[in-house]
Parts: sequence; C-alpha cells; structure tokens
Amino acid sequence: MTPESAELYERLANAVFELDEDLAKALSHEVIERGFDAWDAVEQGLLAGVNKAGKLFDEEEYFVPELLIAADAMYAGLEILRPHIDRPFGGHGRKVVIGVVQGDTHDIGKNLVRIMLEVAGFEVHDLGRDVSPRAFVDRAIAVKADVIALSTLMTTTMGRMREVIEILDAEKIRNRFKVIVGGSPLSQQFADRIGADGYAPKAAQAVLLARHLTGLATAP
Repeated sequence: MTPESAELYERLANAVFELDEDLAKALSHEVIERGFDAWDAVEQGLLAGVNKAGKLFDEEEYFVPELLIAADAMYAGLEILRPHIDRPFGGHGRKVVIGVVQGDTHDIGKNLVRIMLEVAGFEVHDLGRDVSPRAFVDRAIAVKADVIALSTLMTTTMGRMREVIEILDAEKIRNRFKVIVGGSPLSQQFADRIGADGYAPKAAQAVLLARHLTGLATAP
C-alpha cells in the first residue's frame, strides 16, 4: 500500500462514516481509475468507515438512520469495487445463518454484523427478526451452514438462544454447527452457560469470531 492509496482509502472510509453515498461512489471509481487494490479499498475504506459508524452507534452518538445511511454508502462503493477484486471475493465458502431471536424486533445490530460478514466473504442467510428457534435450525440444515449467529437486545428473549442449542442437541446435530451469540444484555458467561461456541459484544468482533470458528483465522 502506497501513501497515495492509503490516503484515498482513508477518504473513502470518511465518506462512508460521514454518510456521503455519492462521494463514496466517486472515490470507489477513483480507486479503479488509479489502479489501486480494490480489496484493500474495501477493507481499509468501506469496512473501516462502517466500523467507525458502528462504533458511534454502540456509543449512542449515531442512531438507526445514520447507521442505515452509512451501510447504503458502503454497499454503493462495494458494487463498484467488487468486480475489480483480483482474489476471489471471500471465496472461502463458509456459510452463516443469522437472525434476531423470537420475541425481539431490534435488528440494527444484526444488520451491521450481516454487512461485515458479507464484506468478509461469508455467504450470509439473514432470517430477519423475531425468528423462532426451529426456523434457525431448519435453515442451517437446509443450507449446510457453518455458523448460526443469534442476536437479541432484550433480556426477556435470551432464553430463545438456549432453545436453538437444545434443538441441535436433541436432534444430535450440535457438532455440525458453531453457534455464536451477541447483543447488549449478553456476556461470555451467558454464552458459556447455554453452551454456545462464542460471544461477540461488537459487530467487528463477531466477524473475527466467525473466522476463527470456521478455521479462517487464529483466535480473535
């Protein structure tokens, strides 16, 4: 990476973070025109920008509208850069089934994790929100998922996560899937208690965890 490309990737990250979709598209075109690496632009530019927006969302400085606009800007740039990525985009074939558990309709955190997983090359099957334990298991079986990612922001629905694992255990297929959980009321202790394979407090950490559990990286 040259100083010139690093400066452009930083501008691209700021465009996403500052919710400027038109600028994100223009800078993505500039990456291609100047012959810079498209994959680096995704990682150092688009993903860095949405990560920063996600951090402010976690800190309650950004809210749902800002985060959605940042995601739109990131996707707009991604559509331009994706065809120019020399290495396979992701290419590792790992699959994730993700959703918000039954009884909860708060999905902005789940959406951010989905975006980051997609950028990291995972094939993501998003079941949306208010998803029953049975639906998670059925889809994971159907698509031969590697990871089941469960999200909630409500203490009253945390038990649904345990139900997913109980179904997997009852049907003797628990070893076929890695189960990860996330959401503000959760903790590593809770994940351990219900028998999950991992817990991620933030979206970026969820990607690192998924990569580790599927053999793509060392422990986060």
